[in-house]
Amino acid sequence: MTSARNDNQAGMQTAARAGIGPTSDYITVMIGEQSFGIPVSLVQDVFMPQSVTRVPLAPREVAGVLNLRGRILTAIDMRSCLDLPARVGGAAPMAVGIEKNGEAYGLVIDQVGEVLSLKREDLEPNPANLDPRWRKVSRGVYRLDGNLLVVLDVDRILDFEKAAGAA
Repeated sequence: MTSARNDNQAGMQTAARAGIGPTSDYITVMIGEQSFGIPVSLVQDVFMPQSVTRVPLAPREVAGVLNLRGRILTAIDMRSCLDLPARVGGAAPMAVGIEKNGEAYGLVIDQVGEVLSLKREDLEPNPANLDPRWRKVSRGVYRLDGNLLVVLDVDRILDFEKAAGAA
């Protein structure tokens, strides 16, 4: 009986990490003064980008490319994606490494927070008063002790063709 219970618990933990169970795990990041969540299942690395090489004629969201341990990543400036002003001074930026359709990306953010495991049922649709800049890349929000955690929709962020067509 104990073995079956342990197997069930392990299965529930695996399901939760895979986004199947009653909770979802998010890595929290700060962009400007706002907290955002990125599904942990998408995150491959968290790092400090060293040298970003600009790419001529790239969309404004593309800060350039960078080399991470021999792998070339497209650096996405999340401040630009959210129509926020450029960083001025302060701590060095961080990046969250993800992969989509075989391509590697680094989402350049201001700061990395903690990993939160949140109940799926608590995810709310975007409120009507959510900043339109955030709404266009948000899957929904969590209300956390007086703070709003905006869950990023990584597919929307990386959909450059659709964004170019809308402009």
